[in-house]
Amino acid sequence: MNLIQPIDEQPHFFDDFAKGHVYRFGDEPVTEDAIIAFGRSFDMLPFHVDAEAAKRSVFGGLVASGWHTSALMMRMLVRHFLSPEGVLASPGIDTIRWTASVRPDDRLSMKLTIAKAEKSASKPDRGRVLFDIEILNQDQAIVMTATAITIYRTAPSSGR
Repeated sequence: MNLIQPIDEQPHFFDDFAKGHVYRFGDEPVTEDAIIAFGRSFDMLPFHVDAEAAKRSVFGGLVASGWHTSALMMRMLVRHFLSPEGVLASPGIDTIRWTASVRPDDRLSMKLTIAKAEKSASKPDRGRVLFDIEILNQDQAIVMTATAITIYRTAPSSGR
């Protein structure tokens, strides 16, 4: 495993990625209030919005919506990884799985592995990067996996 520190504020481009590179970053707290607020706005199932009702659910307590976990993934990507100078677009996420419950007081982080980096044959100023993503809780248990695609511009010719 080729572990690389998070990119954070450092600009990066398609040329900076190679298959097998691994990045670890993020420390997102999950609060009961945030779980309930997200649930009330986007996923009104009782185990996301009502702590008492959630106790009687299959989860035995309040849990975050998978979409809430996905939104936290996006927050970590934007805060620590996606470079405004290099990112052009994303055609989407190929797979997404919620593998374990996210609960109040969990802390989430991300492990991102470059699965593929292909330069565009028709547009040489860009390339497509495929990310394998794992979202982990404070115990390093995987709570979500995703495979995402991002289109990056190539590095400017000046010095890169």
